[in-house]
Amino acid sequence: MKILVTGGTGLLGGRLIPRLVKDGYQIFALTRSASSHDKLKALGASPVDADLESSAPLALPAIDAVVHAAALFRFAGPREPFFRTNVDGTVALLKATEKAGAQTFVYISAAGIIMDDAGTPIRGADESAPIFPNHFSAYLASKARAEPLVLAANKPGFRTIALRPPAIWGPGDSFSRELPRVIKSGQFAFIDRGDYAFATCHVDNVVEAVQCALECGEGGRAFFINDQERLTFRQFIASLASLQGLSIDKLRSMPYWLASAVGRMLDAIWAMTRREGNPPISRSMIRMIGREFSINDAAARRELGYVGRTSRADGLRSYGTPLRSADRFP
Repeated sequence: MKILVTGGTGLLGGRLIPRLVKDGYQIFALTRSASSHDKLKALGASPVDADLESSAPLALPAIDAVVHAAALFRFAGPREPFFRTNVDGTVALLKATEKAGAQTFVYISAAGIIMDDAGTPIRGADESAPIFPNHFSAYLASKARAEPLVLAANKPGFRTIALRPPAIWGPGDSFSRELPRVIKSGQFAFIDRGDYAFATCHVDNVVEAVQCALECGEGGRAFFINDQERLTFRQFIASLASLQGLSIDKLRSMPYWLASAVGRMLDAIWAMTRREGNPPISRSMIRMIGREFSINDAAARRELGYVGRTSRADGLRSYGTPLRSADRFP
């Protein structure tokens, strides 16, 4: 089988491509940067130069399936780039995929598309929960708009499936990389002490779900995927901090309403001054990590054969030799 992967140099793509190559698939990887060619080749993929944001039609090689993992993700910033990349780019890829003869399209969506603007806690939600295409978070809104377009493209001979992972973690994830800096600088604070359920999915479990979706599953469907073990946000942060010799015992906490208000204020300052990067606190960040969020992935386990074989302990070991904060932050 010939499979095209987008987002091949990202956290998920970097784990997915070698696994698919090991499974015996021929892998192509979409890229718009010549500098990524060597990295993709080292992973075992053949680079395909194409830009999802270009007005010109995409030209893809003959393929059997696509895994669309590329997306613009930030906690702040103007809305238009999110919709151009995450919505228009997905539509362009769908059209090119069909033209290239592919029969399967696996879209990496986001579990957070069922989060509302108000910060309502979510407990054990399944795929019947509503999504919010007009969310204040440009990222969540763009993913909530793209997913239905992917599922609507399903038809005989062209199977489309959306996978909805929550917070993806694993070697190289930006959250783990940034944690020592924000803890040592005093920028990190828990919301309501972090004592609420927080859904996660190790990157290798997302890879497992992709492998399942490539082989089976009813088209036109979205599926939540989870780690098997459940934990609180505080426990999640503690486990990542411990890998780097950091303690969370003295970290401060603030109520959700205050954190959200501070995030809204900083969003406005960043927008007015056109600063680069994310503010230290944003309203979108607080919404995504500051409220109880648990989901039910029984449908994926039942219909895709998804297990989530990478345990919490195995996931922590996947980071390799622990990086102590003193090694990097004098």
